[in-house]
Amino acid sequence: MSDTIYDLAVIGGGVNGAGIARDAAGRGAKVILLEQGDLARGTSSASTKLIHGGLRYLEHFEFALVRESLIERERLWSIAPHIIWPLRFVLPHQKGIRPAWMVRLGLFLYDHIGGRKKLPATRTLDLRREPAGAPLKPEFIKAFEYSDCWVDDARLVVLNAMDAAEHGAEIRTHAEVKHLERRNGLWHIEVAGQSAVTAKAVANAAGPAVLDLLTRTTGRQRNPDQRIRLVRGSHIIVPKMFETAQAYFCQNPDGRIFFAIPYEDDFTLIGTTDADHQGPLDNITATEKEIEYICESAAAYFKAKITPAEVIYSYTGVRPLVDDGTGKPETASRGYHFDIETDNEGNAPMLSIFGGKITTYRHLAESAIGKLSPYLPMLAGPSWTLESALPGGDFPMEGASKLAEEFATEYPFLNTPVIRRLVRSYGTRAKIWLDKSQSIADLGQDFDHGLYAAEVDYLVAQEWATTAEDILWRRTKLGLRFTQDQVEALEIYLATRQKKAAAS
Repeated sequence: MSDTIYDLAVIGGGVNGAGIARDAAGRGAKVILLEQGDLARGTSSASTKLIHGGLRYLEHFEFALVRESLIERERLWSIAPHIIWPLRFVLPHQKGIRPAWMVRLGLFLYDHIGGRKKLPATRTLDLRREPAGAPLKPEFIKAFEYSDCWVDDARLVVLNAMDAAEHGAEIRTHAEVKHLERRNGLWHIEVAGQSAVTAKAVANAAGPAVLDLLTRTTGRQRNPDQRIRLVRGSHIIVPKMFETAQAYFCQNPDGRIFFAIPYEDDFTLIGTTDADHQGPLDNITATEKEIEYICESAAAYFKAKITPAEVIYSYTGVRPLVDDGTGKPETASRGYHFDIETDNEGNAPMLSIFGGKITTYRHLAESAIGKLSPYLPMLAGPSWTLESALPGGDFPMEGASKLAEEFATEYPFLNTPVIRRLVRSYGTRAKIWLDKSQSIADLGQDFDHGLYAAEVDYLVAQEWATTAEDILWRRTKLGLRFTQDQVEALEIYLATRQKKAAAS
C-alpha cells in the first residue's frame, strides 16, 4: 500500500468522474481517479454526441433541467471550441403528431429560457424551397430550424482528465476497484493488480455501475432509496445521406425521437433508441431489432434507402437515469441527484452520483464539489472551471477556421482533411506533437488516413491510450476508415513500443 493519503478518490472515468477530478484538483485537492478500463469506454463515448438543452424534455415539464442544460451549452462551447461547435437542427413538421403551433411554442421557450447569446435563433422553413428539404420525402413541407451544439464525447472526457492531471491529479486507467472499507476515518480502496489507495473521501461516479460499487463497500446499510434505471440507447452509422450542413431531429408516431447528424465528413449518425436494460454492462451491442427500428424510423423521413445492410457501424450505451417511476424509458428524467454517506463520526464521506447527462457534467461536478466541501475544506474555494479552457481549447469560440489556417501555413505538408481533424480533436495541443516537423516523414510511421507515429506516441504518453481500440474509437474516430490490416499494423507498433518502454 502507498503511504500517500489522497483527499479525494474519484471512481469512474466517464464524463462525470473526469469532471469532478478536474474541479477538485483545480481547487488544490490531492486527487486520484480510478477507472477500471479506458477513459470514456462506456456510456460517455456512446452518446448522441450533443451538447443540447433537450427539446423533448419540455414536453415532460422538466423546465429546470432544460434551462440548466441550455445555460451550460454556450459555456462549454467557450472552454472547448475545438471539440464543441454549433450545429443547426431541422425539425420537419409531421402532421398528426404535434400541432405546428405547439412545436413553435416549445422552440420559443428553448430560445429564451437558457441565456442564448451567440447561437442563432429558431426560424421556420419552407422545405419546398430550402436546401434542407432536398433529402426529405416530398410530403414534408414545413420545418423549424433551431440551434444546439455537437461534441466529441470521448475527447471531452479525456480532456477533463488531462486538465485534472495538469492540476496535480493522478489518473489510473485499467484500475478496477475490488473493495472499499472505512478504517479510522479513511477509505482503504483495494485495486485489482495495483497498489491500494487511501483517501479521505470517495466520489462514486461509476455511472451504470454506481450501485454495484456500493455492494463492494464494507460497513454500510443498503439504502432502498438508492435506485437507478438503466436505459440502453443504440445508434447506427451509415454512408453520408445528405449534403446539407444541418442535422435532422425527427418525431416518430410512437412518441420517440431520433437524430440524423452529419458525422466525420463522410457518414451520417442516426439514433437513438430507449429501452430498459437488464444484464451485464460490458460488451453491449445493438440488437437486430434496434437497428431495424432506427432504419425504419429514418426511412419514414428520408428519400435515401436506409436498411440494416447499409449500416457501417453501430454502438450502444447504457444511461444510468434517476429512477423516478416513469412508465416509458424515453420519458425517464435525465436529471441527477447525489447521495452522501459518512461513518459514525461524520468522516470518510462517500458521494454517489445518480443520473446526469453530458451537457450538465461541468455543473454536476461543481455541485458535487459543493457537497464534499464541508469534509474537504480546500474544496470551498471559488468556482473556476469556466475560467480555464480545456487543453487545446485556448482560442476564441469561433476561431477554429483561423486556427486551421495557421496550421496550413505552419505545416503545409498536411492536407485539408487532416488539418480539420487535428483542429477539431486537439486544438492548439496538436502543435505539441507536430512540433518542428518540416515534412510528413518527420511524423514517423504512416498508418494511413492521416494517422502517424507522432500522434500515436502523443496519445500513449499524454492521453492514457494503450490499445488500437483506444486510439481508433475514443481518441479519434478513425476506426470507421481503418481496414483490419491497418488495425493490425497499429497494434504491432503499440506492442513494439510497449516492449521498448519496458526494457528501458
